[in-house]
Amino acid sequence: METILKTEQINKFFYDPVEFQVLKQIEFEVKKGEFLSMIGKSGSGKSTLLYILSTMDTDYTGKLFIDSQLTTGLTKDQLAEIRNEKIGFVFQFHYLLAEFSCLENVMIPAIKLGKLSEQEIEARAYEKLKMLGLQDQALKPASKLSGGQQQRVAIARALINDPLIIMGDEPTGNLDSKNTDIVFDIFQELTRSYGQTIIAVTHDDEFAHKSDRIIEMKDGEILR
Repeated sequence: METILKTEQINKFFYDPVEFQVLKQIEFEVKKGEFLSMIGKSGSGKSTLLYILSTMDTDYTGKLFIDSQLTTGLTKDQLAEIRNEKIGFVFQFHYLLAEFSCLENVMIPAIKLGKLSEQEIEARAYEKLKMLGLQDQALKPASKLSGGQQQRVAIARALINDPLIIMGDEPTGNLDSKNTDIVFDIFQELTRSYGQTIIAVTHDDEFAHKSDRIIEMKDGEILR
């Protein structure tokens, strides 16, 4: 299987108020189509690591490869391009623009990327909403949807540029168990039917144990 993401000896320090090593020699690989959960108590370093994997935090030592490209040391603009093109984000809070329609919310990252015409982007956004069973909600303002539906719109938005990797930061942290199951099933379907790669930080043990692989962190190190 093709390796989509790889880290080599990633170390990260915080210096305020005192020097503290938050990540220690992090090394692992993620294969294409893998659904990976990262778990660990608060303060274990998992969210800090996700932030580095997403190329948002560049203040570390070691190497990060995405799609066989070394991203460590690239400029802010180069990293922004990689993020827009290759990474989709799903957070605990959906961060939808309340007054925009669902369709408009989904279109935003593709408009930002600027590679397709608006008509093509709209067609693609409809397709992603349809995939997630939300085509009938497309023209509704995002604020009129339930929490679970809003999170599905956020997943459609993450998928719009056909990213190599979807990164989730507590993607079900704000949902009840029924909607958590729906989101999990969507993620699983994305990996199995579409070869999507997913890396999710979660506090939900059940969610983690149903995914393909778990990376457990403690005190800045990978336990397994």
